[in-house]
Formats: sequence, C-alpha cells, structure tokens
Amino acid sequence: MPPVPDCYRDPACAARIALIGESFARLLGRPLVEVAGDPVAALWCAPQVIVAHGTEADPVFFFGNAAALAAFETTVQAFTALPSRLSAEPALREARAAFMARVTRDGFADDYSGWRVSQKGRRFLIEGGVVWNLVDSAGAPHGQAATFSL
Repeated sequence: MPPVPDCYRDPACAARIALIGESFARLLGRPLVEVAGDPVAALWCAPQVIVAHGTEADPVFFFGNAAALAAFETTVQAFTALPSRLSAEPALREARAAFMARVTRDGFADDYSGWRVSQKGRRFLIEGGVVWNLVDSAGAPHGQAATFSL
C-alpha cells in the first residue's frame, strides 16, 4: 500500500477526511473502517473505494483513497481536481444528480448503483454502494461521500 499522500496530511484536509468516517458512523450507526489511531491512514488503506466531494456549486472530489484511485485509474492530483459529476458517463449524470438530491434530503442511501468511467475511459459498475452526507457534530454540511466495493 502506498503511503498516505502528503496533501491528505495537511491539518485542515486531514480533519475534513476524518469527517468521512465520523459522519458515516453517526448516520449509519456502525464504523466505515476500523480506526486504530490515524483515521486518515485507515480510510486511505481501506480495501473498499471511499470518495468524498465538497459543497461547491459543482462539487469537486477532495478525497479518494488508494482503492478509488485504482478504480478511477488516476492520481490524487487529478482526482482532487475532478468535479464529481464527471465520474459518471454523460448519459447517466441526470440520474446521478437525482440520486444525490435524495441523499441530501434523507442523509444517506445504501442502494447506490450505476456505471462510472475511469480517467482512461474504462467503464465499471457500482452496486450496493452507500452514499452519505458529510455533517459535523454541530450539523453543518461539508459535502457527501460514497463507498463501494468492486
């Protein structure tokens, strides 16, 4: 497993990444990953894909773990500059947007499925994924995250 990228070690970024696991546990009542000390390393090394985007008008990914970078065939730098809507094929973006609106309304959904496309153009299917809102302990929104296995 490659080491955690330096950009994920920035204190503000690390706190935002830790919120991925914290929000999952708060909303779903179970841990996303087992954390023995460093939540950023635990999320980075998890065997399942874990991604998260912010709250921008056109949300951009701010985190993709090692499994996500492999699935999307990309680098940390490219992935964290990618608007999340572009991870879906053009014909499927409307359905993805409707699903994400449902997650915003309900807090999470555990029936995520759909085709995605890697940076190299390879299509892959997501089934049984979980998508949830990133919300801090005060209830402030920070984006959305997803996890799935391939």
